[in-house]
Amino acid sequence: METKPSRRSYPSDVTDEEWAFVEPFLTLIREDSPQREYDLREVYNGLRYVIRTGCPWRYLPHDLPPWWAVHQQYLRWVDAGCFEDLLTTVRKLARTTAGREAQPTAAIYDSRTLRSSPESGERAGYDGHKKTNGSKVHLATDTLGNPLALEVSPADDQDRAHVDELSSKTQLATENSVEKVFVDQGYTGKPAAEAAEKHGIELEVVKVEGVKGGFVLLPRRWVVERTNAWAARFRRLSRDYERLEKVLAGAHFVAYGMLLLQRLLSHLGQSS
Repeated sequence: METKPSRRSYPSDVTDEEWAFVEPFLTLIREDSPQREYDLREVYNGLRYVIRTGCPWRYLPHDLPPWWAVHQQYLRWVDAGCFEDLLTTVRKLARTTAGREAQPTAAIYDSRTLRSSPESGERAGYDGHKKTNGSKVHLATDTLGNPLALEVSPADDQDRAHVDELSSKTQLATENSVEKVFVDQGYTGKPAAEAAEKHGIELEVVKVEGVKGGFVLLPRRWVVERTNAWAARFRRLSRDYERLEKVLAGAHFVAYGMLLLQRLLSHLGQSS
């Protein structure tokens, strides 16, 4: 199926090199299947446009596939775990390219709070520390900052309450290779330690003695803060605009996959 020659190009469009890597992960049916009405690459470009610019679905430019077609295909990709598989593969390649083992033995946990929108609905909770009403995204990364797993919850949930689920997802993504996780003081306490230990993980709380308040760059912990900052550059992830948790989580996997793949291809291009 040919792309319309009159379509303008957008900064969010996938490059030929990126598409050659991404296409196998997103192809759920054959290209000549009668159900496929729109070019798959153009549908992916529409999704990237929404994630990057943060525009409402119905405001998708008319020279891209219809918003409903992009949204429906996005939900199919999310349900099939396509973006998680893509991110796992890119992460492994990024680690081996950097001279590391494909799977990490250490990870870092942290969360960030997204301000709610009317679409957040009942999921929105009040984060007293951030003084924000919204949702929390609990993130696990390796020590290079590459995302491993994430969990979505109301903002009034304590970080330590999600250690069990986040540890389970982390070990699933890394084939049970993680032995230690570095965390901040929001994860202190015996229940959090036991929840991690159940999955073969030791929690290590990183703190700086004598600090009373304000921003402090904590050893090891700064890596996950940087990864959270990467996500904030995608306007769809600047607030919680999604009704479903899986859609919000999926948007993060899309964004992180875009970033990591661009950096990997750039690194490979420079080294060749």
